[in-house]
Amino acid sequence: MATTNTQKQRIVIIPSPGMGHLIPLVEFAKLLHSHHFLISILLPSSSPPTTAQTTFLATLPPAISHTFLPPVDPTLLPPTAFHSVIIYHIHLNSISSVRSALVSLSNVVAVVTDLFGTDYFDVARETGIAPYMYFTSNAFCLSFVSRLPKLDETVPFPFPYQCLEHPLVLPGCVPLNGKDFDQPTLDRQSEEYKLELYHSRRYNLAEGIFINTFFDLEPGALHGLKSDDVIRTSIYPIGPIIQSGSDDGDNVTLSWLDRKPPGSVLFVSFGSGGTLSFQQIKELAIGLEKSGLTFLWVVKAPDDESACGSFFGSQNQQHDYNCFDFLPKGYVERIKDRGLLVPFWAPQVNILAHESTGGFLTHCGWNSILESIVYGVPLIAWPLYAEQRMNAVMLNKGLKVALRTNDNERGFVGADEIARVVNVLMNGEEGEKARDRMKELSEAAKKATSEGGDSTKVISQVALKW
Repeated sequence: MATTNTQKQRIVIIPSPGMGHLIPLVEFAKLLHSHHFLISILLPSSSPPTTAQTTFLATLPPAISHTFLPPVDPTLLPPTAFHSVIIYHIHLNSISSVRSALVSLSNVVAVVTDLFGTDYFDVARETGIAPYMYFTSNAFCLSFVSRLPKLDETVPFPFPYQCLEHPLVLPGCVPLNGKDFDQPTLDRQSEEYKLELYHSRRYNLAEGIFINTFFDLEPGALHGLKSDDVIRTSIYPIGPIIQSGSDDGDNVTLSWLDRKPPGSVLFVSFGSGGTLSFQQIKELAIGLEKSGLTFLWVVKAPDDESACGSFFGSQNQQHDYNCFDFLPKGYVERIKDRGLLVPFWAPQVNILAHESTGGFLTHCGWNSILESIVYGVPLIAWPLYAEQRMNAVMLNKGLKVALRTNDNERGFVGADEIARVVNVLMNGEEGEKARDRMKELSEAAKKATSEGGDSTKVISQVALKW
């Protein structure tokens, strides 16, 4: 007899606000759906849904439903530039809505939220449902964040990563120096630090933690997590889970790529949230022009106040400017024969999968990194915020699939440095080595998610348990 929808077990998934959190959790939902679960996605926010959200969610099958929870009153949110602080307060003020939703749903066997939603663990327990975390970054980052309470107790005040005599060495991981941490993590007085500490103390309240990584990518970090008593709950490496390409992408962009030789195009994008200052975006523009190479650049308007100025999707900022008028005078005309400028958004997965794409200048968001690994595209690491500096160290020093840019004395990455590193990646020996190593990781990624692969086995075991 066929199983009806009312008999199927249901998984509730609660992503944090921001496309960088929504996309990986929705892709995880698709994976769970393939194991015959019903999926209900609850979406906390402080504003009406963005076009990007509604367009993305409209593609989901009927068995994956989504509900936008009542928006949190923006006046209840603190006036801060730190996205993690805003996210925390959105979650805090959505608890009653989540509780009501869980009570109204049938056959719920698990609630899955991300690293900012640990308060929902208590709500799930109250309603008799097992809570789980989907850690949207890597095992390297989890190794650090899970040890934060111990470091907080043992490292003298103030938090002195920037002046440590020796690097911080986590089990199985590449060493970290002070400059490799997001600045708020260095300040015990910041609300962002206090919240990171708060959440990390709650990780073990989860029944298990899913990590979007795979064993051959991070064997040392995963061994370190399993052998240490800091994480006492189950660890499930189930990656790489990436957004699938879309046939509804930007046909102009893809047609432009079709006319370029294989491996000739540098893709430049800072993700859904990342923004550059006015001065830095001009240096980048001039550097790309000086490189003499072909490039495809997803351009967002500059932001002198924040490196994550478009994180919440509020920066459909091209409407605030004449198109590209913040770029150097005459720039669009000068580069038109070998550069394509795309405002705000481009079909990143399709671009990385295209044979003409030979390199990726990236902010080092974990979603973008995994997409690059799957399609074997070497990187230039340009981290902006959150754990991206740690990711850049892992890519450059550990995996050796990324080159790094160097800041000048004014704190910018200068145009000449950009031209230099772009040419090394696309034409130099160091770039060729990174490309070869990335191809090896690409094969390992495909193996992990194939039938009988390590990640496939892990998710099948959890599905069977549920």
